[in-house]
Amino acid sequence: MLSRWLFLSALVIVLDQISKLFMINHFANQESLTVLSVFDLALMHNTGAAFSFLSDAGGMQRWLFTAIAVIASVAITWVLRKHSTEILFALALSLILGGALGNLIDRIAYGYVIDFLLFHWNEHYFPAFNLADSAITCGAGLLIWESFMEKKHGPAVS
Repeated sequence: MLSRWLFLSALVIVLDQISKLFMINHFANQESLTVLSVFDLALMHNTGAAFSFLSDAGGMQRWLFTAIAVIASVAITWVLRKHSTEILFALALSLILGGALGNLIDRIAYGYVIDFLLFHWNEHYFPAFNLADSAITCGAGLLIWESFMEKKHGPAVS
């Protein structure tokens, strides 16, 4: 049962890395292409974490976020092994694991995370992100949903 969840994580990693390689091979850093009036493909190098948190920390953030990703990935894999029969929970953890490892590969290979999905409304821009970030966000959303489902369908109180 664990192998199917690890396969899903690997699929997230592969799709994430393919999309990033496409962007690297077709765009220069900071180059963008308007796809819709509210969406651009825009190659960005993010040395920080989500929303460019600590992006100007002088380089130490690369190793800090690398260590956090490694520790989190080991912990997620351990929890996934113990709960691989809990479909929604395991799905959520698999998405988070794949996303974390996808961004970890970037940090190790380039020293930054490659972001390229850029949504905006007029002059208001949401920070650029990538498929790994999307997988992490979906996984986190599923964890929240699963926590409500568990309470709703949990054991009856007598």
